[in-house]
Formats: sequence, structure tokens, C-alpha cells
Amino acid sequence: MKKIEAIIREEKLAPVKKSLEDLGYYGMTITEVGGRGREKGIALKWGAKEYRVDFLPKLKVEVIVLDEDLSPVLNAIVRSARTGETGDGKIFIIPVENAIRIRTGDSGSNAV
Repeated sequence: MKKIEAIIREEKLAPVKKSLEDLGYYGMTITEVGGRGREKGIALKWGAKEYRVDFLPKLKVEVIVLDEDLSPVLNAIVRSARTGETGDGKIFIIPVENAIRIRTGDSGSNAV
């Protein structure tokens, strides 16, 4: 199993959620986060003043997938989250040793 952590634009949540559901992955965790990349934020103008927003609002989508589903899930997230502009986000893949469903005690792939 793998844990996918996708940092995406806020407006891309609905398409990413739908693409995951289309692949049978309904369970996910969404967290509001802030971040910045190499561009170090963005410069904005308010009236005559210019100021820099260092950390832009993003969403972190976390989902646990079976090893055999990793590639299609990653492709779906990239396809549905991409705008082609700076700030589209990043995806991190982390190995998961085990998972346990608290309600039933199921573990491993049965818990996913």
C-alpha cells in the first residue's frame, strides 16, 4: 500500500475528488495548508502599495491506495489538478506498512 499526499490548488478539489471516486477511492482526508515553492510566494498590489504573500493557500489530499492502483490514481490526480501554471502543486508517495479499520478491526488491504 502507498499513501499519496497531493498538494493542490483549492479550486481543483472537486475534479480531483471526482477522478478518485471514478477509480473507486472514496475515502480521503483533506487538509487546508499553506505553502510556497521556488517563486517564494506572489507579489500583489493594493492601491499604490505592493506586498508579498509568502504562503499561498492550498489543499492537501491524502489517500491510501493499493500498490496495483498507484499509477492510475497518480495519473488521475495529475490530469485533474493540472492547470499548466506555476503553483499547481506536488505529489508525494509514501510506503504504508499496514492499515487498520478501527470499527471492524480489518487490517491490510481489507482496511483500505
